[in-house]
Amino acid sequence: MKVSIQDRELLSKISAVSLVTYASSVGWNRSEVYREHSDIYIGEKLPEIIIPRTEHLGDYASVVSTLIKTFAEVSHSDELTIFRCLEGTDRDVVRVRVSEVEGGTLALNHGHKLITGARDMVLSSGCSLSTPQFSYRAGAHREANDFLNQMRIGHTEQGSFIVTLFTPVIPSPMPSLFPDEIDHEAPMGRRVMKRLIEASIATRQALEQTTAGIENAFKNTVEKGVSANSCEALALMVESFESLEISVSWAQTRPLSMPSNSARFSKIDSPVLKEAARFFKTRSPKLDQTLFGFVRLLKREEEEADGDINLATTIEEQNRSVKATLQMRDYEKALLAHKEKAMVVLKGDLEHSGNHWRLLNPETWVMKSLAGSTILSPRSCCLYRHWRLLTMASVDLLFSPNCFCWYSTSLIEQSLLRCAEIALNSLQLFQISLIFVRKIQELCPYEQCVQSFM
Repeated sequence: MKVSIQDRELLSKISAVSLVTYASSVGWNRSEVYREHSDIYIGEKLPEIIIPRTEHLGDYASVVSTLIKTFAEVSHSDELTIFRCLEGTDRDVVRVRVSEVEGGTLALNHGHKLITGARDMVLSSGCSLSTPQFSYRAGAHREANDFLNQMRIGHTEQGSFIVTLFTPVIPSPMPSLFPDEIDHEAPMGRRVMKRLIEASIATRQALEQTTAGIENAFKNTVEKGVSANSCEALALMVESFESLEISVSWAQTRPLSMPSNSARFSKIDSPVLKEAARFFKTRSPKLDQTLFGFVRLLKREEEEADGDINLATTIEEQNRSVKATLQMRDYEKALLAHKEKAMVVLKGDLEHSGNHWRLLNPETWVMKSLAGSTILSPRSCCLYRHWRLLTMASVDLLFSPNCFCWYSTSLIEQSLLRCAEIALNSLQLFQISLIFVRKIQELCPYEQCVQSFM
């Protein structure tokens, strides 16, 4: 069936670069300049054609239409196929192909899952460019979301059911004095597409290794862009279809050679992908965590403004030491808190790796000393005396339970009760008391009195 494209708006969207790139790939070569804005192209056993250098011509759509007809005749193809080829000449194109569809149509819910999953795959790949992680808060990655807004979805193609996603225009690389096989200056669209296909291939390999009984097959795929987000997106797409293929075709304006640019999945992969997503989530940072504790160690290089601290705190009712990197202003506060043995409050994303804990991206930092608190009554001096005793005891007990003998049990007990009487509503006092009471329940016989405080 012959199809002729007459829509001037669609024809005008084909760039001059796409026309030149396609013609060059078929065998045409630039011969000479034609007037002010065009060039003449010739080729062996090929008709002479004129290709404009700019889209800003009054009859540009008509010129594109004529060229498409010529390209179709030379390649013995139809105009629609040529148009789609030109449409992706200066863009990277993702194709998600599913098989066994009835009459080239999909159930509405299945189509929604397919497009949503493809979108989430692209977003996950964009998020992984900066720092590969087990899981992402997609909404927090502004650059990845901005790129997603520039992606376009194209018409479905013949052959089962194919969803096509177009990146923004991929420009030709500028000439370099020192050519390198690795395109270090590639635009974000190209980098995201490379990461997407790398993650897809790595996922396919991990699935095969898991089937073969190899443990932790997914663990080493994070650096290639695999995450809980990408696994969930894939699972969403494949659970409704017997087979699914993800492929990327590279813009001819910026050629790229890769060993493989496609990966195939099937319906039976869905449960494994969901389990892999759960695996990644258990190892991803706990988001927006608030920690109460005391500064134990501080470290800052002489030439650096930021510094590291270790916070003695409790996580899931266990005593832990959490490392955090603070900006200069907050680090100075940490120094003061350490000197005064005052409680600090940190908020951020809590990461657990092996036996180590780290607070990432501290968004807020709060430090208050009860000695200078404005919410205390006139009896703050009395409270501060008891507070100091509890603070010193708690800090030592967190890491040196044997030091309990340095403190008088009865004196500590009295301080607890006195603090509770004076400032029971103080959140800081309540947190420090919880830490201390757990230790006192283990080490002293005054359980009844302590429990009355709880």
